[in-house]
Amino acid sequence: MKQVGVCLAGCGFLDGAEIREAVLTLLSIDRLGAAARCFAPDMEQMHVVDHLRGEPAEGQSRNVLVESARIARGDIQSLDELNLDELDALIFPGGFGVAKNLCDFAIHGADCRVNPQVEAIVKEAKARNLPMGFLCIAPALAAAIFKGQPCAELTIGSDPGTADALQAMGATHVDTSPQQAHVDSANKIVSTAAYMCDAPLSQIADGIHELVVQTLALTE
Repeated sequence: MKQVGVCLAGCGFLDGAEIREAVLTLLSIDRLGAAARCFAPDMEQMHVVDHLRGEPAEGQSRNVLVESARIARGDIQSLDELNLDELDALIFPGGFGVAKNLCDFAIHGADCRVNPQVEAIVKEAKARNLPMGFLCIAPALAAAIFKGQPCAELTIGSDPGTADALQAMGATHVDTSPQQAHVDSANKIVSTAAYMCDAPLSQIADGIHELVVQTLALTE
């Protein structure tokens, strides 16, 4: 059975992993006969956002791994324990937590820095020719990690500002609809826009499923 690492960035689209994207990723992995293994960095979130009001919750703090465990139903490991020898592919669901906790793209855009542990894992995965999938804003993470190097073709849908930032980091942006996943076969990187698009959940689900299908296909 194929083993797919799923790296989460917390719980909640404004300060962690986008819950729907994460769950749909896990669902597609299961339906395609593979096994998902969830991981998250053991670190404090950049901040906590009140999702009812859409505003930072002053004086609160949360841990990325502890929050991610909510999505994984407790079946999750610290990123310290991720062993690429045991995985066939690696997928990063989106959510602002990717751009706030795994890197600081939400603050610094194309000049962002990536969490060193996350950067090391992604670089090692690429060196091993391991297929990787990036959802929603997560393609910005890939662009930042490979900034200044020959980089993959990536998609965040068609948002011009984010697309420009990816291209400023050296990536090639490809416009797509939410139901699509873009495959860069040369780099074994698959991406889909997900909630970077203002689209119905059914279309988001189609795009995520296609990403998982194509990512697993690259393991053959």
